[in-house]
Amino acid sequence: MTSSPPTLADWTARARPERRAFAGRYVRLEPLDAGRHGADLFAAGSGPEAARLWRYLPEAPLSASGFEEWLAKAGKSADPLFFAAVDQATHRAEGRLALMRIDPAHGVIEIGHVLYGPRFARTRAATEAVHLLCCYVFDALHYRRLEWKCNALNAPSRRAALRFGFTLEGVFRQHMVVKGENRDTAWFSLLDHEWPRVKRALEQWLAPSNFDDAGRQRMRLSECMAASTPGGG
Repeated sequence: MTSSPPTLADWTARARPERRAFAGRYVRLEPLDAGRHGADLFAAGSGPEAARLWRYLPEAPLSASGFEEWLAKAGKSADPLFFAAVDQATHRAEGRLALMRIDPAHGVIEIGHVLYGPRFARTRAATEAVHLLCCYVFDALHYRRLEWKCNALNAPSRRAALRFGFTLEGVFRQHMVVKGENRDTAWFSLLDHEWPRVKRALEQWLAPSNFDDAGRQRMRLSECMAASTPGGG
């Protein structure tokens, strides 16, 4: 049974997220910096998989000069507030993601602009990057609602949202025009009173004991989610 949200009689606006770093076991999130992260991020988003990686992002795959221009703007942006995902083992920036559509008055914020390079996607570090931002949003800033939105055709992003414990609220039809194409937007949310259960599952999955010596998971995240649910496994 899902618990009810708290009374809002004493609600006050929340602080805006800060441009700061977050250290995990597998990944470090750093405020996006053109000089520090530019070359690594360009490499992560280039190559034979570039078209797939950029397919549902607002930008097309960028040339070196175009990427430098984007990076200069993104590094100064407060909303979206971009972070580079730096692999703790290699110290390379392997991807980026952002907190965006920041609404302190209502305690609502979104994770978006996610691009992970092929070496980083579907790794423990990639999951931990989202976990770190969720912890910041709910445990430090005390926001009420975290959103995840994507093109309704973007099956990997939709699966990721569900895997991370977000709930699909619906599809906004003809919501946007992106790259000259219609975008129906799939809308997901995670609420503050749902977060403790999701946090337990993420931490159980990310624990070193959940992986064997070859790095293979012992429990899937979906199994951890089920076990963390009252009445679950």
